[in-house]
Amino acid sequence: MALERITQQSGSISRRYSYDDGDVVVADFGTADVSVDVLEDVAIVVVEDGDDEFQTEIDLPTGGAEVLINNGILTIMEER
Repeated sequence: MALERITQQSGSISRRYSYDDGDVVVADFGTADVSVDVLEDVAIVVVEDGDDEFQTEIDLPTGGAEVLINNGILTIMEER
């Protein structure tokens, strides 16, 4: 999962956490309007903040992942 794509393009705060049962990536987009669509093994993230908008694709792990968005916080949990 490309954490750098999220941080560089939006100025968001993002982190990767590794646990015994899988990795978790969390990105906080603040007050921006964020949406995410999952197509097979890719998460497409669209961020709209006023007149600014960007879209990025995040490759998901081959074993599968759960992708959630809640109050501007994107969470991707790798399934092991």
